[in-house]
Formats: sequence, C-alpha cells, structure tokens
Amino acid sequence: MLVTAEGIILSPGIVQGKVATALLTALNGAKQKGQLRTAVWPTLSLDAPKRPEWGDLASTVAMSLAASEQKAPHDIAQIIVDNLPERDRLFDRVEIMRPGFLNLTVKPALWQEVVREIAVQGQSYGRTDIGAGRRVLVEYVSANPTGPLHVGHGRGAAVGQAVVRLLNAIGYDAVGEYYINDAGRQMKLLGASVYARYQELSGRTIAFPEDGYHGSYITAVAQQIKAQLDSVAEKLNPADLEARCRSLAYEMLLGLIREDLRSFGIEIQSWFSEASLLESKAIEQALDELKARELLFHQEGAWWFRASLYGDEKDRVVKKQDGEYTYLASDIAYHHDKLRRGYDLLINVFGADHHGYVPRMQAVMQAYGHPKDRLQVVLVQLVKLLRDGVEVKMSKRTGEFITMREVIDEVGADAAKFYFLMRDSKTHLEFDLELAKQRSSDNPVYYVQYAHARICSLWRVASERGIVRPSASDVDLTVLTDPDELGLIKKVAAYPEVLQASALAFEPHRVTYYLQQLAALLHTFYNKHRILPPAGGPDADESVATEVLTPSRTAARLVLMAAVQQVIHNGLDVLGLSAPEQM
Repeated sequence: MLVTAEGIILSPGIVQGKVATALLTALNGAKQKGQLRTAVWPTLSLDAPKRPEWGDLASTVAMSLAASEQKAPHDIAQIIVDNLPERDRLFDRVEIMRPGFLNLTVKPALWQEVVREIAVQGQSYGRTDIGAGRRVLVEYVSANPTGPLHVGHGRGAAVGQAVVRLLNAIGYDAVGEYYINDAGRQMKLLGASVYARYQELSGRTIAFPEDGYHGSYITAVAQQIKAQLDSVAEKLNPADLEARCRSLAYEMLLGLIREDLRSFGIEIQSWFSEASLLESKAIEQALDELKARELLFHQEGAWWFRASLYGDEKDRVVKKQDGEYTYLASDIAYHHDKLRRGYDLLINVFGADHHGYVPRMQAVMQAYGHPKDRLQVVLVQLVKLLRDGVEVKMSKRTGEFITMREVIDEVGADAAKFYFLMRDSKTHLEFDLELAKQRSSDNPVYYVQYAHARICSLWRVASERGIVRPSASDVDLTVLTDPDELGLIKKVAAYPEVLQASALAFEPHRVTYYLQQLAALLHTFYNKHRILPPAGGPDADESVATEVLTPSRTAARLVLMAAVQQVIHNGLDVLGLSAPEQM
C-alpha cells in the first residue's frame, strides 16, 4: 500500500497499483486544469465489479468527490476518464455506470506481466513494507498453566500466530507473547488440588479444595511428581509440601503447554510471567502512577480505577479490602510494561467471553496517555467439534474436555490450523474431525495443499519427458489469452491485496478463503486444459482435454503454473502451514 501526499492509498497489487496511479494522475491533472478543486482526495479503492462482464476493476472515487465538488458523480467520472494517461495502453475498455461507477477493463498485457513479476519476486511476492518496521506485540493463548490446552486454545493459537506472521509479511516488526498467569488464586488452587491427590495416592484422605481442579490430569500430575516428593515429604510441613506440589505441577503443566504448542507448529517468541510483576513491585508502581494522576480512588476499603472516565461502563476495583490485587491490577501493570517496552501497537487475542474486558483495557491505554486504539483486541469464538456431523463433547481418553493435542494427533497440525483459520475468528466454528482427515475435495485443507502438490507432480512428469522447465524471462506470455488462463492470472494478481487487507484487519481467514478460491481455479484449469503435450506425440489423446498445444503455449502455461504454485506456497507459509510436494 502506498499513501500519496493527497492521502490516496494505492493498492499493493501490480496491476491494481498501475491503475490506481493512473487514476491519481487523472485527478491531479484535472485539478491543475481547474476541472476539480477538492483539496484532499478521498481514499481511492479498487474492487472487482459485481459482474465480470462489467470489467476487471471498479472505482467509486467519483461518488466520493460529489459532495466536495458539488457536481454529479457521472460528470466527475467523465472528467477523470478524459484525463486518464496512456488510456489506450492500459485499458481495453473504460465505462461509466450511473450514478458514477468507473468500470475498467485492463489490457491482457498488464495481467500477463504479473506472471513474470511473480517469478522475479518468488517468496517475496505479496509482501510489502507498509509497516515500516513499527513494533507490534501480539499476546495470545495465555492460558492458565493449570491444565492442558483445550480446543479453544488451539484456535486462539492458530489465529495469534497467523496475525504475527501476516503483520511481519507487510513490514511490521511483530512478535508473539504468552502471558503466564502464574500468580494468584488459580495457582493456589492448583497446588491445593495436586496436594490433595498426592495425599490420596499416599493412602491419606484430606478434604479436596472447594473450586479445585477435578480433572483426571491432576491425578496424573500427582502420580508423576510423587517419586520426587516421597523422599522429602517427611521433612516438610503440610504448607511447604503443598507449595512443592504447586511448584512442580506448574513446571510440569507449563512444559506440557510449551510442548503442545511446538507440536502445533507454534513458536511464541516471548513468555512473560505474572509473578514477575509482583516480585518487581511493578503492580504497585503502575498503580502509584495512576494515583498520582488521580485516576484511582479509595472507597469502602478498596482502591478503584476510574475506568468510567474513558468509556467503560463503571469504575473497577484494583485492590480489594483485604489488600489483595485483582486480575485487573495485574493486567494494568502488564500492559503498562508493554507500553514501556516501546511497542507501537498492542494486540490481544482473547476468547469471545472476554469481550466485556476490552473497554476497561482500552481505558487503561487512555489513562496512561495513549489513544485507546493503541490496543486492538481480536476475539476468538468457541469451536464445536463434530464427527460425521455429530457433536463431540467429551474426550475418548479421559471422559473430559477434548485437548488441543488430541485434535492435532488425530487430524494433523496443518489440518487443525487450517480449520481454525478457515472462518472469521469472531464467529463460531464447526470442526468435523472426520472431514479434516479425508483426502478429497470436500476437505478444504487437502484441496489447497493438493493444488500445490499437483503442480509439483507436473514438474516431475515434465522432467521424465525431457521437458525443461522454462524461465519466465524467456517466455512469450502474450499467448495467455484464454479466459481460464486470464482468470488464474487475475486471481494470483489479487494475492498482495488480500494479504495486506488480511493483515491490517487481523483476519487470517481472508487468506484461507482466497487459497480455496485459487485452488478451485487451478483444479478446474488442470482438468479442462492441457499443460504438457501428450507423451505419445501430438496424436495421442491421454486426457479429457483435446486442445493442441504449441511449444510457446506449453512454455507459457508452465510459467503460469509456476506462478500459481508460488502464490499457494506463499499463502500457506504466511499462515504457518506446509506446502507439500507429494500427497
């Protein structure tokens, strides 16, 4: 994306960028002639028309200018058209549709150049530097280390990692961080729960803590640490023994979380401990700073944050009557620390049940003198697991909740990740385990990865037949005029814009949706058209396609296939997915 001095945003796509530049030049030319007078141009956008026969790209800039120009949109559109530079070189057709749509049909030569550009850019194709190195911290997963990660955490992990990778792809310096909730009530309950199970395993029954963790994994943890505790148990008083249970269980469960994330292909760059905030007195310092700004007040024996001053529905307790800090106090100190580390943008990937938490955290941003949108929140809805269309609620292994690791073990990391990213994270997701394992077109991840593998197979067949893979720089691409060829080119040409829009909106599902569309076009093309000449010579009929290929068209189509393969590879890679060469 390029932002001009007039504020117009140019598309990152090669063809789209040339068209946007032409429109911008036309606007500036009309202004110089006195035909237009608007001081600052509105944002320029280029979209595909609703119907393909209307053209390749459409712009509503004429309608956006109607108010400031005090002219009819149709008249403004005509002024733009009259000032278009190199109109005959860029466009086959330029039409104005009422009330003022500009419908543009681009010359095939411009589309054909995209194929060559993809060959030149390779793995960099689609990437931009609009982020200009601005630093972004994406906090995601951050599950309490009191048990294994469940399916919902898996979706949050996939989304969080994808957001980091997407932002890095467009020039931001983004890192992922896991906030370890290793302090407070939940850790006390973990220690008490494991301690109770340990005593049971030792033949002693004690009261199980109210609100304790009842999962069978707690017993499994107690069994694993029993050998370490038995040798020292007699030397410890009950409080110290419980503390050892808590410490060992925490280390074991956090290790399990790390291992599960690694098995999912998730590498989190930074791990931040809540306990460190208490040890360093960061919570106290952060609250003192708010007190100095008179943004905390004392009432009914507790300390309250004036969140209502910044749009939250009410003020919030940060320190209770008994002197214990609330979760919000820790979060205030944690986000204060993020800001002090110099991040330009903070992104939190939260479960949808945390939607009410967003206003109070944005209030914290404002309390420390930053705009509320310095913090962006990506909400992740629940996942419903299905098996052949029937909901699966319990784990076969434990009779309890289904863990993220179970899903990965059953369907594979790639399939799980693709499914988690396949829908807008703000919507509920139905994940059919059996479908995710199918090797068929009904399985979206297989359908996309097979498109990549299919082109890899094409290279192997070509090699076996002695056909040398052509270089894009040496091939005549003007022969790519078939509507299906141009359809593939236009789709790969759209990738940079899809990538950029997905990153800026923190919506990875836009890329998965695009990849499914591209894969569908590839499979259709592959089944309908020859790419290689038949092995038995020009008279052999080895496929449903009967068209005769010239050497120049064969070479051009091979270069086109390489471009499609590259874009599928790039799209899968930016989501943290593999692009297999064989399936």
